[in-house]
Amino acid sequence: MAAPTWSQSEDEGVSSQDEQETNSREDSEDSESSLHDALYLKMTELVEFLLPKYCAKQSTTKAEMLSKVIKEYEDQFPEILSLASDFMQVLFGIDVEEVDPSTHTYVLVTTLGLTYDGMVSSGQSMPNTGLLVMLLRLILAEGDCASEEEVWEALNVMGVHDGKEHWIYGEPRELLTKVWVQEGYLEYQQVPNSDPARYQFLWGPRAHAETTKLKVRETFLRDYRKDPSYVPYLSEEDISDEEEGA
Repeated sequence: MAAPTWSQSEDEGVSSQDEQETNSREDSEDSESSLHDALYLKMTELVEFLLPKYCAKQSTTKAEMLSKVIKEYEDQFPEILSLASDFMQVLFGIDVEEVDPSTHTYVLVTTLGLTYDGMVSSGQSMPNTGLLVMLLRLILAEGDCASEEEVWEALNVMGVHDGKEHWIYGEPRELLTKVWVQEGYLEYQQVPNSDPARYQFLWGPRAHAETTKLKVRETFLRDYRKDPSYVPYLSEEDISDEEEGA
C-alpha cells in the first residue's frame, strides 16, 4: 500500500492554523500587557492624588477617587487601590484605611500608630516616614541595636546613600542622626569601649511610647509575604527570627 501523500494545500492549512493560534496568543498577551500598564498608570495617579490629602489631613471617598482618578477603570478599582495602598505604605509609611464602609470613606494615617507625619519642612511634598519605619524594623531585626555600618549597608540597597540627596528623603544622615534623634524616635550613640569610635542606632523613647515590637513585626511580615522585595535589606535568617518572634 502506498504511503499517504501530504498535499501542499494540507501543509498550508496547518501552517495557517498555527499562524492564527500564534497571532491569537500574541494578541492576548498584548492585551494583558496593555491592561497592566494602564492599571500601573492609574495606581501612580492615585498615589499622586492621595499624597496631598495626607499632607492636608483630609479624608477621601471611593466616589471621589472614581470620579477624579479611576474613571473608566471602575471595575479594577479594588486592585488599583490595593496597589496604591501598598505603595504608600512601603515608600511613605502611610496607611490607607477605610473608616466608614457605608460611605466608603478613607483616611490616610501614619503607619504603626506613629504621630510623626514625616513632613520636615513646609515646602516638602512627600513624607519621609517610610524610611523611619524601615529603620525601626531593621533595629528590631538586629536585636534592638543596629550598628551604623549595618544601617548604611541596608540603606544603600534601597538607593539611599550617605551624603547624597534623595528625591524623597532629602539628606539621609541629617534625618538619622539629628531630626529623628531630636524627635525621640531614634537614639544615636557611641558603641561602648569602641576605639576608634563606632556608632549604633536604637529605638528612641517616642518609638517605644507610640508603637510596639509586636506591631512592627506584624506589619513587617505582612509586607514580606506580599512581596519579599519590599524588605531587601534583611537576610533569610532575619526573616526566620522575625517569624518566630511574631
